Amino acid sequence: MSLIVTETDEAIATIVMNNPQRRNALSEALIADVTNALHGFREQQVRAVVLRAPPGTKVWCAGHDISELPDRGRDPLGWSDSLRVLVRAIHEFPAPIIALIEGSVWGGGCEVAMSCDMLIATPDVTFAITPAKLGIPYNLGGVLTLMNAIPLPIAREMLFTAQPIPSTQALNLGVINYVKPADEIEAFVYRTARQIAANAPLSIAVMKEELRLLAGAHSITPELFERIQGLRRIVYDSHDYQEGLNAIRDKRTPEFKGR
Repeated sequence: MSLIVTETDEAIATIVMNNPQRRNALSEALIADVTNALHGFREQQVRAVVLRAPPGTKVWCAGHDISELPDRGRDPLGWSDSLRVLVRAIHEFPAPIIALIEGSVWGGGCEVAMSCDMLIATPDVTFAITPAKLGIPYNLGGVLTLMNAIPLPIAREMLFTAQPIPSTQALNLGVINYVKPADEIEAFVYRTARQIAANAPLSIAVMKEELRLLAGAHSITPELFERIQGLRRIVYDSHDYQEGLNAIRDKRTPEFKGR
């Protein structure tokens, strides 16, 4: 059974993440559904996509499906991780993708939202990046996505404290484009999508690709990459990484030892 609902209205497509029992956690199945939908929309040459949860939801996305993370001894967030695949699909999709956000956004859900071309949220929205609560080291691709969306001091605060920031602060920081009341957001988002769809799609596709390439134009030497990967291996081989996973499974507060 699909974990999303899709709809196309002329040149505008919608993807609704629709797994409320798991708070739209980023399972491999949900990610596969979203990426497959994007592939289909590419073939249909849609001119704008809206990514959302069902109206009135309390959690837009709960981040990684923790039950699918490996035990220690394996990199939990490698290049082929399903979240990386989804982020790349959003970045490389030729038309703009608008995130319509209601409810809280956790962990990897923040990266999915911040990978979109525009973010429009309701006043109750909060963003929390939580790997430090789980003992998980974010990989380079994930950190780069955050650094391209969030001012560096705020990225540090969110990563180190794992505490949420409200939509008003996110708006002031330029993380999101607009904050709209719940009874107005849908009309505003689709009006924006229609404005995009009325413009030249080839021009937009090139400009989106230019922005993607320039945003990712950070020079990383092989030595630097290997050094960071070595540091990450220390974490995912550690007691604390396994403790974070066990605490989630046991529904208790983790006791991190720093080893």
